Amino acid sequence: MMSLDLRTEFEGRRVVVTGGTKGAGLATVQRFVAGGATVVTAARADANVPAGAQVVAADLSTTLGPARLAEAALERMGGVDILVHVVGGSSSPAGGFAALTEDHWRAELDLNLMAAVRLDRALIPTMVDRGGGAVIHVSSIQRKLPLPDSTIAYAAAKAALTTYSKVLSRELGPKGVRINVVSPGWIYTEASDALVRRTAESMGGDVDAARQSILDALGGVPMGRPAEPDEVAELIAFLASPRAASIHGAEYVIDGGTVPTI
Repeated sequence: MMSLDLRTEFEGRRVVVTGGTKGAGLATVQRFVAGGATVVTAARADANVPAGAQVVAADLSTTLGPARLAEAALERMGGVDILVHVVGGSSSPAGGFAALTEDHWRAELDLNLMAAVRLDRALIPTMVDRGGGAVIHVSSIQRKLPLPDSTIAYAAAKAALTTYSKVLSRELGPKGVRINVVSPGWIYTEASDALVRRTAESMGGDVDAARQSILDALGGVPMGRPAEPDEVAELIAFLASPRAASIHGAEYVIDGGTVPTI
């Protein structure tokens, strides 16, 4: 078997990663850069630029943001070989369905579903024209295990993203573009800390109780810890690589065993 040099695994590959300035997105950018890729990511403003990557100022939750990122990526790199949608999250309040306004729903759908749809629409046709490419959408186990008190709209948007990904794979597989989904459970990131804080506010300020309530709502994590961002990034890198050339239209869960069924 041929040995793999991770330092050159993605040499010559042109990669776009959304949400690439923090959390799992940052780890994903760093993984592709370490593998020799040219990487472009996006941030709303004043973000830390990941070493070795280029950052485009764009708000991907808006209608124009994905188009701005796509245009800049094509101009700077001349094309895109790998597209990874990591951007996502929830800023809606706890309190169940009645606490969510029209604006909350619209914000969650724009960030967690439409950002990917809009960027795909801008970049995938260039992959089809070249006859190849790889797209990874980062969903969430909450599409199966939603938290009724705090992430209803987020979970619904991620469920839609996963279904959309499957439909996309049926259309694009014959055209040489692979589509796969990575669905993490709890990742130890800034976003997970923010969720704990929001939940704590609704519970009277007890952070430990809030953290435990989230674990309980998820049914616990059998491995006893959340995933690290670089562990998620490694799975994404594998699916984007030639090593996964026959993997298409699939969902890979990385949740420490949280989902209790296969």
